[in-house]
Amino acid sequence: MTTSSVPTHWTLHLLDGPAPTHLDLTAVPATVPGTVHTDLLAAGLIDDPYLHMNEVSLEWMKHCSWRYDTTLTLDPPQPGERFELICEGIDTVASVYVNNTHIADTENQHRTYSFDVTDHITTATTLTVDFTSALARAREHITTLGDRPRAYDNPFNMVRKMACSFGWDWGPDLQTAGLWKPVTLHRWSHVRAHTPTIITTLDDHGTGHVTATVQLHWAPDATEPAELTLTLTTEPNKPAHTTTITVTPNQDRASVILDIPNAPVWWPAGYGDQPLCDTTLTLTSAGDTRFTTTKRVGFRTIEAHTTPDEHGTPFTLTINGQPIFIRGANWIPDDHLLTRITRDQLNTRITQARDANMNLLRVWGGGIYETDDFYDLCSEHGILVWQDFLLACAAYPEEEPFWSQLEAEARDNIARLTPYPALAVWNGGNENLWGFMDWGWQEELAGKSWGLGYYSDLFPRLLADIDPTRVYCDGSPYSPGFTAELESGVTAVHPNDQRHGTRHEWEVWNRQDYLTHLDYVPRFCSEFGHQGPPTWTTLTHAVAPENLHKDSDEFLLHQKAEDGNAKLDRGLAPHLPLPTDFADWNWATQLSQAHSVAFGVEHFRSRWPYTAGAIVWQLNDCWPVTSWAAIDSHGRNKPLYYGLAHAFAPRLITVKPVSDVVGGGEGAVATALGAGFGEDLPAGRDALGTPTVYVVNDTAHVWDGEATCELRSLDGTALASVSQPVRVAARSVESFPLPDDVRHPASPEASYVVVSVGDVRTFHYFTELKNLSLDSQAVTVAQVSPGSDSVVARGTTDTGASPVHVTLSAHSLAVDVALLVDRLDPQASVDDQLVTIQAGESHTFTVWTRLSALQVADRLAHGEQARFIVRSVNDLMRIS
Repeated sequence: MTTSSVPTHWTLHLLDGPAPTHLDLTAVPATVPGTVHTDLLAAGLIDDPYLHMNEVSLEWMKHCSWRYDTTLTLDPPQPGERFELICEGIDTVASVYVNNTHIADTENQHRTYSFDVTDHITTATTLTVDFTSALARAREHITTLGDRPRAYDNPFNMVRKMACSFGWDWGPDLQTAGLWKPVTLHRWSHVRAHTPTIITTLDDHGTGHVTATVQLHWAPDATEPAELTLTLTTEPNKPAHTTTITVTPNQDRASVILDIPNAPVWWPAGYGDQPLCDTTLTLTSAGDTRFTTTKRVGFRTIEAHTTPDEHGTPFTLTINGQPIFIRGANWIPDDHLLTRITRDQLNTRITQARDANMNLLRVWGGGIYETDDFYDLCSEHGILVWQDFLLACAAYPEEEPFWSQLEAEARDNIARLTPYPALAVWNGGNENLWGFMDWGWQEELAGKSWGLGYYSDLFPRLLADIDPTRVYCDGSPYSPGFTAELESGVTAVHPNDQRHGTRHEWEVWNRQDYLTHLDYVPRFCSEFGHQGPPTWTTLTHAVAPENLHKDSDEFLLHQKAEDGNAKLDRGLAPHLPLPTDFADWNWATQLSQAHSVAFGVEHFRSRWPYTAGAIVWQLNDCWPVTSWAAIDSHGRNKPLYYGLAHAFAPRLITVKPVSDVVGGGEGAVATALGAGFGEDLPAGRDALGTPTVYVVNDTAHVWDGEATCELRSLDGTALASVSQPVRVAARSVESFPLPDDVRHPASPEASYVVVSVGDVRTFHYFTELKNLSLDSQAVTVAQVSPGSDSVVARGTTDTGASPVHVTLSAHSLAVDVALLVDRLDPQASVDDQLVTIQAGESHTFTVWTRLSALQVADRLAHGEQARFIVRSVNDLMRIS
């Protein structure tokens, strides 16, 4: 078989729609893979849709019809030769033509289409793909099938297109069209293999098993058998394991199996190594290779512990028999314009996740099934993947054509993702079970289908047939057994019940202060978060200087959350000063985001093994926006990123209250504090219960040491100290009450407690940070010098950068000190942020930059940005 890539150079034409009359869109050079937006941007015909108000000015594009065409020059067909046109991704509603003959219509972005075009091929073959508006097609389906409830106005649930392309509360409405994945032409004879699956298992004796399966399509005149060979190499320079079977023309499917004694075992990050084995599957006949594919696979077992206990129903992922606390983040497409995402970009982002001590990414159901590169890189880095089927925040029709479309895309992607050891969980969808129960859908649906059949029947049935080796959940959040109960007419357990399965916690951010995380002790929290602005350089690239204020239309276009800025202020006000200066507000709300999310993570980790996971919303952004992300759209780490790296550290100390309030359910914390959302906390955190030290050890080794609790004044004076031995078994948590001797300072606003075990420490305050008598001038630059580090700072992407050490000293307690290095150098990165420095201490940050140490020192001392580079909680005190 010969596979020919169709030329990447195509021509784009406007067919119909409200395009501006001054634009010549009759014949625009185009690239495949690509989209209308990327092609018009490359041709200089539109402005960058991510900048300023351009999203609005480009609204016309989603109403247009477009044509892509190209011409292939082919060798003449040989006798018996067949031609298969493979379109790996068509976005979305399209008609395909070969030499002006209509071949097929499509309306699913998420599947591969394969067309036999043998009878239409000539030596000069024209390919044409006409696109119509996906929005218009969605509205047609509403007319024929009836509307379905959803989270936003645009009918993203009524067409199989990336849901967030219609806009989300963190993303733009840039509905595009195009051939967003490769187009290839397969010339074949005798036999063609397709839809390969490569599934690995690991038995109790350490033997790995590889089962590779292909679907076969034989030519009508085929009479000779073919050979299917599977080869696996465990290590370079070692003999390969190989086996071959014979397949005959009456077989439409064939499987070959390899057994690997003493197979290398794959582990998630923080639990072991990630050995990957090159595996090649080849089909040959009559001396010719008809099909071949090579993937990297790994051997591990994956289970979810969901056996009910006296408290409810746990949800604990177990890898190779080891229960894992999931330290993860939700993942959205890393660029709204999908074809611009590269393997290097994905590698950088996944490396950032690993360096923040994460072990899982959840691919959210309003985006896409990611590229093979994503899953391969996650497998390489030890980052587990929780993969949603692509249904999010809406009711979905089960009538045709939707059922067949969902079945086809699920089959495609289940099969495609079988080789990757990182893939741990398939999930039915995002918040759809919850929405059905709580968001008023049932009245609106009035008996219409809403997707239950996908979650309870189609998806689990397809997984059982194609790949039964992964965990399946009906949805997120979900309580095990909920869909079965719903089908039987009895619903005893709510899908977002904290006692069962997985929970989404959105009272925090939407309606409650972040301290109300303590209201809940879920078995597993798969979504929670808090907003914060992007880094200053990213923000100011997208928003013009004159519009850098909270109420400008341009800034608000890059803040998609309903009532978002007001929620930012309400979340900030009880804890930190509320600035009026925009740059200070940007920093303060970034701090607030980091404090809120880290507080939740630490709370959930302190409850292990009862609580078995924390997946924050969200890791990344798809465009420049104020959002829940830890990494902004330019790949720059926000303060939240470093807060997560600390909160997800393998060894953690945190101080949290213990009382009947904690886990008491909605409203318990607010009642104890005597405060509503955005109000001061007159009772103080001690009203929530006894301050308790939790020592969390998520390593394979016992943590032995001495826990020292010191009461200090802000100027560093030691007021009291208590030490006690602590021993924390591997993968476990120990706790003890904060000793009385350090719990009752004479001046709460001028005192704090530092708790340490070895070089791990945490800080406990007796009042909110805004009430502390912090010195706004506590931090000084002590030294700037060239570095020689070989370790790259978290998030470094500039290969031309060199390390510079910046040492900061404090003469009084300095809380959450950060170097906002993008203001020093837009390409710079730094190894850490949010470091609390006690009086008399120093801390050295490593900055990776193209600036020299002398240039860095000069900008820190004299540059106009100096006061905005070295930041902390303290420097907000000058405005209080």
